[in-house]
This record gives sequence, C-alpha cells and structure tokens, in this order.
Amino acid sequence: MRLPIETDRLLLRPHRTSDLDDLAQFRGDPEVVRYVPWPVRDRAATEETLQVKLTQTELVAHGQWLVLAVEVRSTGTVIGEVLLKWAADRQGEVGFALGRDHQGQGYAAEAATAMLRLGFDELGFHRISAVCIEENVASARLLARLGMRQEARLVDNVFFKGAWATQLVFAMLEDEWRAPR
Repeated sequence: MRLPIETDRLLLRPHRTSDLDDLAQFRGDPEVVRYVPWPVRDRAATEETLQVKLTQTELVAHGQWLVLAVEVRSTGTVIGEVLLKWAADRQGEVGFALGRDHQGQGYAAEAATAMLRLGFDELGFHRISAVCIEENVASARLLARLGMRQEARLVDNVFFKGAWATQLVFAMLEDEWRAPR
C-alpha cells in the first residue's frame, strides 16, 4: 500500500499535526457531525483525536483503521477524512466525512472511489461495506452512485446521539467492482 493516494483533485494522505486548524473547522460544525459517530469537537478535543489518527496509517491486521486526510491538491487545504477499516477476513468498511463548504462537489465520491480501489485492487478485499444513518440521504445516494447495493435497513439498530436510529448497510463485492459499469 503506497501513500499518499493521488486522485484528479485530491491527495489522500496520513494526517499531520499541521492539519489541526483544518480538522477543527469541520469537526466543530454541528451540521458536519450530525450523522457521524463522534460529537462536535472543539480544538482541544480535535487535537486529542488527531494524536490517534497520526497512528492510523496502515492496514496490516483485522480491526485496524486507515484514516486519511482528504486534501485538495490545488490549495493544500484538508477538507475532510476518508477511512478504510479491515473488518474481517478479506472484508473492509469504507467511510468519509467532509466539511460543509466542500460537500456536493464530488470530493466524497472521488475519495471513496480511491478507497474502494485500495481495498479491492491493492489489498485484495472480497467485500467492502458502508453503514449510514437513514436520514443521511446524501451519503446513501452517494454509496448507491458508487455502485454499492443497499443490503439492509436495520430499524432502530443503534442508539445514536440520544435517540434510536435506523441504519442502512451498503456493500460491494470484488467481482462487482471489476465488472464494467
């Protein structure tokens, strides 16, 4: 696995301590964290979690998370994060979060596609899934556009931010990834 990963507009790379200001901006936005499993974080809390992210730079064993900064190549600005978890034997899970000012511009699709490519083409995963809260319509639409199929709707499956929430499970198999689209 070679990092960073370059796409047309993005650089997906391990976090750096210098990412703190950019991360604090989007992690502190209630609209951005509305559907992700972490709370609104101030600068100090963001700095604390950044210390963990600095160690999440490889996938060599089940249960590990690769968490990469999503940087716009033309500006050097970190606009979000993308992740790939090695969930089980040849299985992964993909996720993403982007700052509000950078949503709706195709960046999440570009970053998530790169992570699917990493999982299937470089790491040899057989299956990659993604889970989102049902109310997160934009993410569900994006996962479908990426070619992932909705496999489940888990009603009131998780106690999420003070209330029960329904989760949608999406997935793609290796042969579906390789099939012409």
